[in-house]
Amino acid sequence: MKKISNTFYITLAAVILAVGYGVIAPKHFEEITTAAKNFIADSFGWYYLLTVSMLFFVSVFLIFSPLGRIRLGKDSDRPQFSMVSWLAMLFSAGMGIGLVFYGAAEPLSHYAVAPSTAAPETKAAYKEAMRATFFHWGFHAWAVYGMTALALAYFQFRKGQPGLVSATLRPIFGNKVDGHLGTVIDVFAIFATVFGVATSLGFGAVQINAGLHYLFGIPVGFISQLVIIAIVTVLFLISAWSGLGKGIRILSNTNMVLALALLFFVIALGPTLLIFNMFTDSIGGYLENLIRMSFRTAPLTPENRSWLNDWTLFYWAWWIAWSPFVGMFIARVSKGRTIREFMIGVLVVPTVLSAIWFAAFGTTAIETQRAGVIDLASKASELAIFEMFSGLPWSFAISMIAVLLIISFFITSADSATFVLGMQSSHGSLTPPNNLKIVWGIIQSSIAIILLFVGGLGALQNVIIIAALPFSVILIMMIVSLFKSLKEERKRINRP
Repeated sequence: MKKISNTFYITLAAVILAVGYGVIAPKHFEEITTAAKNFIADSFGWYYLLTVSMLFFVSVFLIFSPLGRIRLGKDSDRPQFSMVSWLAMLFSAGMGIGLVFYGAAEPLSHYAVAPSTAAPETKAAYKEAMRATFFHWGFHAWAVYGMTALALAYFQFRKGQPGLVSATLRPIFGNKVDGHLGTVIDVFAIFATVFGVATSLGFGAVQINAGLHYLFGIPVGFISQLVIIAIVTVLFLISAWSGLGKGIRILSNTNMVLALALLFFVIALGPTLLIFNMFTDSIGGYLENLIRMSFRTAPLTPENRSWLNDWTLFYWAWWIAWSPFVGMFIARVSKGRTIREFMIGVLVVPTVLSAIWFAAFGTTAIETQRAGVIDLASKASELAIFEMFSGLPWSFAISMIAVLLIISFFITSADSATFVLGMQSSHGSLTPPNNLKIVWGIIQSSIAIILLFVGGLGALQNVIIIAALPFSVILIMMIVSLFKSLKEERKRINRP
């Protein structure tokens, strides 16, 4: 592996230290990371809200700005992937398992367990639940991904820089990004990617286990989850070996087919008319309250502030922490598109699809809860969706589709991550060595297995949230650097 960079060895050492400490002292590891996470949420919540809102407003500006005509690549370049395949790939990498995991569980929690401001299980809580879920998975989340991806794609394909986070900061730091400063930035991006994906794999294994238990009575526990991760690891390594144009593209298209099939069944067999009405009403409520929700800190109501820490601020930090991985992958598959086309595709389409998804699953889950037949609110998050299906016709078939979708999302996320990690640890190569991708794939799966065994996924989640704070500073610098370069590019284009 001659292409391998020093960032691989440095990050690997940091990963071993962090995971090793989590294994040796899991309780203490979780205690200190929880304390750090809570301190950051309490002290820097305002900063997260301002940062993510700024990214959203900048994204909207670029859609309508003359800068939107600039192409991510040479003026003669055209997209490598069709619009459908492109949208499928960015959607699968950006949300994936999370949509299935939280599709029923989050709206239900906001309605019945802990609403933001309304009383539980009221009409006000119902509307608030849908509005909050749309907000958490909507424009702001995709603005974080989109702006990260745009900076990476612009410098990589328009300016000929390597596909590294550090390379996007060259207009600010010059050749310093080729030295220790660049190494530190790239190590940070790889570290966040490794732990973000490992956590996602852990949660995915837990939900696959829950689905197989519901369908076939397979025991819920570490052994089952170990076997699931082992099988899926083999599958995504085969996909990773086949390359971007085959494995990930085919899997992403499969994801969209399965997701649309599952969505169709839930809409058709659930409270169809109410789903459409709730979608329409909630979209209006979301857009009407978008500015207020974007800057809400609840400084004078501690109980509401606690909810914001647990949900909104958690999500904002989570999206920032995931942005190196998702952003780099979206950038890689977006060569040849204009900035305007890119931002509309990344910002608007996934937001609308997510809203339809949560309207269908959230409304069906809440109506199931209101009917009083099943107490969904008392079920674990990974079980909520399958328990909800039990109240629908053809529940077995629908649950099978859901399990297949989770597995497909699982493979796609891991496959995408091995590609991105390979790029970041091979000097930004667009074709990272297969051996390097295989190594990263095994490392990711091993981390997920180890942390499932010691019960350390919660602590690892905390680490990701903590890592989001310093990376948010890097992200802001990436945007400043991007606009500095875009300004010069505009002058060059307009020069007679």
